[in-house]
Amino acid sequence: MGFLTRTKETAPCTVEVSHKFESLHAHVRFDNGAVVYPGDEVLVHGPEIMAPFGEIVTEQRTATITRASDLERIWTRLTGDFEVMELCEFSFSGEARL
Repeated sequence: MGFLTRTKETAPCTVEVSHKFESLHAHVRFDNGAVVYPGDEVLVHGPEIMAPFGEIVTEQRTATITRASDLERIWTRLTGDFEVMELCEFSFSGEARL
């Protein structure tokens, strides 16, 4: 991989979408063992997956992984901690704060 070059690869994947009271999530697992690193982008191909309330829907798809360049990966690692700290400024509790 080059210092300024991005590369693309395709990977088969399994998409799981849960719309249950206990768990509202969407997960992508790469079936070929591909790993996503800081700065990489993933595009899962196909129509939107909608799970009815109370159900989990699992589908096989293909994803395109756009690998970050070395420079983008370094930048993401350097600035990622600051972005996480922005999340710490918010409260997710049910109580109103004055």
